Amino acid sequence: MKNINAINNKIYTLDKLAHLVNGLKMIGKTIAFTNGCFDIVHEGHIYSLSQAAKEADFLIVGVNADKSVKKLKGDDRPINNEHSRSLLLASIVLVDAVIVFEEDTPQQLIATLLPDVLVKGGDYTVEQIAGSKEVLANGGRVVINKIIEGFSTSGIIEHIRKTYS
Repeated sequence: MKNINAINNKIYTLDKLAHLVNGLKMIGKTIAFTNGCFDIVHEGHIYSLSQAAKEADFLIVGVNADKSVKKLKGDDRPINNEHSRSLLLASIVLVDAVIVFEEDTPQQLIATLLPDVLVKGGDYTVEQIAGSKEVLANGGRVVINKIIEGFSTSGIIEHIRKTYS
């Protein structure tokens, strides 16, 4: 029998996650961190998460809070609230921990957790990725994964609008 509480238990506050990360590092486990809005999860997200999970023993996913998504994506976003997005991500077996961040970028979160590997999808340069300086200065790595073309939340929303308007 599956335990639904196990999903909720993967959603952390910063204090609890920092404590867990410190404990994992003490026993030699590696930590990967990735982040995003994850408004409508699609195949591109699953690919990105699977690539991030390959980089370390433990994968943390930072999720933009609703206010942050609205600022980044516009007034009609997010489609799904931060609790729903966090719960969905926590239910994915590839993901070990989920944390919501209120800021525009997860830089402070990354600086606090100092993962071994910072993973971002897209056509960024290392210098453009929030938290990369802190991770590199701490001896970590930054990995940029390719984007799977044809999959985007904005594209899905546009398709729905065209189809049902």
